[in-house]
Amino acid sequence: MGSTFFGIELGKRGVSVHEQALNVTGHNLSNASTSGYSRQKIEFTAFEPIYLPGVNREQTAGQLGQGSVVERIERVRDQLLDKRIVAQASGQGYWNTRDPYIRMLEQLYLEPGENSIRSKMDAFWDSWQELATYPADMAPRQAVIERGQTLVDAIHDRFNQLKSMRDMVEEDVQLTVKQVNDLSSQIASLSNDIQIVRARGDNPNDLLDRRDLLVDNLSSLIDITVDNRDPDEFMVHTAGMVLVQGQIGRQFKLEHGVESYSRITWADDGENIQFRSGALAALVELRDTTIATEIQSLDSFTMNFIDMVNEIHRDAYGINGNTGENFFTEHNFVTGVTGNYDRNGDGEFDSSYIFRINGTTTLEPREQIGLEGVITLSSADGNRAVQYFPTDTVQDIISRINNSGAEVVARLNKDGQLTFRGTPSSNPDNPDFVIRHLEDSGLFLEGYAGILQESGGEGAYDWDRADAVAALRGTAPDFAVSPVAHPSGWIELNAALVKDPGSIAAGLGENGRAANPGNGEAALAIAAVRNTTVMVGRLGTFDDYFADAVGRIGVLGEQSGRALETQELVMKQLHDMRDSVSGVNMDEELSNMIKYQHGYNAAARFITTINSLLDTLINRMGV
Repeated sequence: MGSTFFGIELGKRGVSVHEQALNVTGHNLSNASTSGYSRQKIEFTAFEPIYLPGVNREQTAGQLGQGSVVERIERVRDQLLDKRIVAQASGQGYWNTRDPYIRMLEQLYLEPGENSIRSKMDAFWDSWQELATYPADMAPRQAVIERGQTLVDAIHDRFNQLKSMRDMVEEDVQLTVKQVNDLSSQIASLSNDIQIVRARGDNPNDLLDRRDLLVDNLSSLIDITVDNRDPDEFMVHTAGMVLVQGQIGRQFKLEHGVESYSRITWADDGENIQFRSGALAALVELRDTTIATEIQSLDSFTMNFIDMVNEIHRDAYGINGNTGENFFTEHNFVTGVTGNYDRNGDGEFDSSYIFRINGTTTLEPREQIGLEGVITLSSADGNRAVQYFPTDTVQDIISRINNSGAEVVARLNKDGQLTFRGTPSSNPDNPDFVIRHLEDSGLFLEGYAGILQESGGEGAYDWDRADAVAALRGTAPDFAVSPVAHPSGWIELNAALVKDPGSIAAGLGENGRAANPGNGEAALAIAAVRNTTVMVGRLGTFDDYFADAVGRIGVLGEQSGRALETQELVMKQLHDMRDSVSGVNMDEELSNMIKYQHGYNAAARFITTINSLLDTLINRMGV
């Protein structure tokens, strides 16, 4: 027989579940604007009937239900959509971080413009042209000094701005690494709290939302994948390694790297980390590739510019009869004339830092060489082989060398001698402007161009030893020691010329005699450098350098803008899809509130009715 107070208990359950449902609705409404919040849904289930099947059950018709209870309160979330957002967020984080810096780079390159380096260089060439017309006057020499100083200041300014931008990116790298470490620690801590709540049989919905929001934030900083197949051990992977595993959050560490810029490693084992996407990958690429390449390009332009002008100026005479003066001051990487350097720090010379090597033979660029062999040159990933044949001309071989991808370029200097020069290295482990290897299996570099003493491997020039210049041909081989890093930062006019402009060379002497006051051949030769093939890296002329710089930055800006726009569009669509699933809909929640309110009222009315019946039974029956 059923209990007399059975109806009270049944009504109480109805009131309780609808009260909880109203609370869940209120929780949803109050968090409608909370970032990362997922709509929660309450699920009712019928409580087990009063009589279960058995031999001792009361013989009554049917099973008598006992109302409803809350089975669970769960958040509405699409895990597949979450994984797509995590995977895509790193792309948006990458371009969102990269784009502002690319815009800053575009502002540095004012080509063409009155304040650009190119316009100041054109004025510098014009001053030499003016000096060639009036070589006996002092006024054109003063103009050369002033325009030369203006050009130097412009190069310094460009270098300092690029260096400042690179330092700014370095600060962002350090800040972002700290953010990643904080996020990984917080995710691990929340995972621990979530496990505790689940162990008690509850659904930690709000904790899961907070963890997912942290994961979303982390995914914009670095490329990650999430593995939540094991509810007791939530895992986050990055760069092929585990970043978070349950309660353990691994940390990153900043080590001292090239040029005092930090290198990101795992704190526990010191292994390097290479990110593919995300804000941190964008910052590292900006610092170590994009901006570093711009600085290298400016250094290459500056070093070739210095070398070309000085090469002519040294052989010419000033109006006062002085000769042998460089127009620009050169700072060598090492003080020794042979370029010997102790690279491993053991106290003994083990390397040779040579920037330029000149041959001893005057060559005709259109002359067929009649020789066959293979020239081996240093490159970023080893050595590059350049083959030559008997029907090749000297210019054919030079073009082949310059297009080989080696970190060495070739040209014929003003005397028609074959010249090799080192370029900036794309491998940070190798120094810039250093010729690292020069070898010829045939006789072109040996007897024809007059560069090497012998052909083959035994006669090769190799920087990985002291006194490597001994492999060069001639009793006094013509070479130049490599410069101090970043010549665009230290280029200066020769102080002696600034003090005495009469020492500025305008004419070429003859047979050891000083040039006549009216001789302007040297000034004309320097002015002609503007249109001469000088090989700034793999670019032919200085005009090619400026055109390439502007084009390169323009392409980077266009690529960045379009990629960011695309990523933002994709992420907006994904977030809209998630909001449609997990977001709080005010109309829906208000509709549920009315429904639960009516359910609560009905359950309360039911209790009132049962109470009235019991009152009649208890208080109104009897004598």
